[in-house]
Amino acid sequence: MIEETGEQPLVETAADFDAFFAEQDTAAERVSLTLFGRTYVLPASLPLMFTLQMERVQHSSEPGDIAKMLATLFGAGALDTWAEAGMTDQQLGIVLIYAAGNIRAPGSVSMQRAAELYAEQEKGKAAAPNRAARRATTKKTAKKKAGSGVRS
Repeated sequence: MIEETGEQPLVETAADFDAFFAEQDTAAERVSLTLFGRTYVLPASLPLMFTLQMERVQHSSEPGDIAKMLATLFGAGALDTWAEAGMTDQQLGIVLIYAAGNIRAPGSVSMQRAAELYAEQEKGKAAAPNRAARRATTKKTAKKKAGSGVRS
C-alpha cells in the first residue's frame, strides 16, 4: 500500500544503469595498439579515474601517481614495463595523446598526428619562460627604470 503524503509515489522498479551502461559499452568501437610487443585494447570511453588521476599528476612528480593513471587505460604495471623497455618521456607523451584521442573518437588520431601534437605541445612549453626567468627579467627591467633618473 502506498501512503498518501501529497508527494509523488516512488516508482516500483529502479532504473538499472548497470544494464544500460553494459549495453552502451559493447556497442562502442574500441581501438587497440601494440607497444613493446604487447597489445593493449583501449577502453570504449575515457574512465573517470583517468581524468581524476590526470588532475593529480599535474601537481605531482611521483611515479606512483603516473602508474595509477596509466593503469586505468593500460592495466597495472604498464609504466614499469614500458620504463624497463626503455620508453622515453616523448614516447609516453605520444602514446597518451594517441590513446586519449582514439578513446574519444576511434580512428581520429594517427601515430604521426599524435607525434605532431606532442611536438606542438612541447614547443609551447619551451616558449613560456619559467618563473625564475620571468622574475630575473622583471628585476633587470626594474633596475634599469630605477637607475635612469627619469620619472614616469
